[in-house]
Amino acid sequence: MRAFIFPGQGSQAVGMARDLAEAFPQARAVLDEVDAALGQNLSRLMFAGPVEELTLTTNAQPALMAASLAVLRVLEAERGLDLARDVACVAGHSLGEYAALAAAGSLTVADAAKLLRLRGEAMQAAVAPGAGAMAALIGTDLEAARSVAEAAADEAGDGAVCDVANDNGGGQVVLSGDRPAVERAVGIATGRGIKRAVMLNVSAPFHCRLMAPAAEAMARALSAVTLAAPRVTLYANVAAAPVTDPEAIRAALVEQVTGTVRWRESVAAMAASGVDRFYELGAGKVLTGLVKRIAPQASAAAIGTPADVAAFAL
Repeated sequence: MRAFIFPGQGSQAVGMARDLAEAFPQARAVLDEVDAALGQNLSRLMFAGPVEELTLTTNAQPALMAASLAVLRVLEAERGLDLARDVACVAGHSLGEYAALAAAGSLTVADAAKLLRLRGEAMQAAVAPGAGAMAALIGTDLEAARSVAEAAADEAGDGAVCDVANDNGGGQVVLSGDRPAVERAVGIATGRGIKRAVMLNVSAPFHCRLMAPAAEAMARALSAVTLAAPRVTLYANVAAAPVTDPEAIRAALVEQVTGTVRWRESVAAMAASGVDRFYELGAGKVLTGLVKRIAPQASAAAIGTPADVAAFAL
């Protein structure tokens, strides 16, 4: 059984989807649709940069979705893929969940692009610049990381927030919250023998309680968007389990803004359901590496270039 998975922020790179768009009209059509939906030449930014502008949350989120959907459309045209027939389930890491839903026909590509633009803006605006932070703990598990986060919040005092943002698997857990608490978490983690603890170069503290204003903005935006039942099962970030009802998906997308991305559990659940082949569609290979550590019995491959498309076999 196959699963298609869709990357999140951090996988963007200048040049993303350029070779696909030059080789396949189906890829170019997706990028044109996203450009039109946003009223911006986002594809030019994807192809040529500058990297500082592409990395801005408001650009990176819709750009990554566009690259993923471009790959999907090319697979359908060139390799005869029928998602409902050939793929058992989909999942995406954070913003990748919107790409997964667009792939599964639950969201239109245009709506996904507009929602991700708004999501990026709302997340950026939720916390004053520099007030929040994120840190990656390497060589730990969820419970140990949660204990570090709780201790750091207590030390920081004044109701400081330090939450588990991502349980990525492979011993990698990301914390997010108020900068003083997250900085304390790095020191606490090191003192507890966790292999590495590093502050991340991010523009806001994603997936923590400080994102509540962004969650409210997304709830308003999502209430105005039509969500269809997905053609294939979606494993939602916050549930790490199948979610198929459109209203449950809508609620999960809102909860996801402040909630933990349960990627390790999601991949394990897909593998337990019988998935033995994971394909990461779009930019980069971050999720492919994580899958190999979470579910070593399964195969994992990234599809992002014309050569990757040619190598894909049903």
